[in-house]
Amino acid sequence: MATNKQLLSKGIKYLSGALPLLFIGPSVIYNAFMNQQNVWHYLVLAIGILACLGAMFLMYKGLKTIMKGIFND
Repeated sequence: MATNKQLLSKGIKYLSGALPLLFIGPSVIYNAFMNQQNVWHYLVLAIGILACLGAMFLMYKGLKTIMKGIFND
């Protein structure tokens, strides 16, 4: 049972795309809650939530692709 190296590298690329979003999302959300008196509070909060959701999606897609590459699903 050989691994599919192309799928494995594609999954790692997804996970490497999720890594910055894992740090950017919570810091943007924290910044939005610290500046609640600002007019742009809700926009910054929405951007932070979207970054967190994007990180979760990329992690799911990356792990699914890696598992597909390892087990030849």
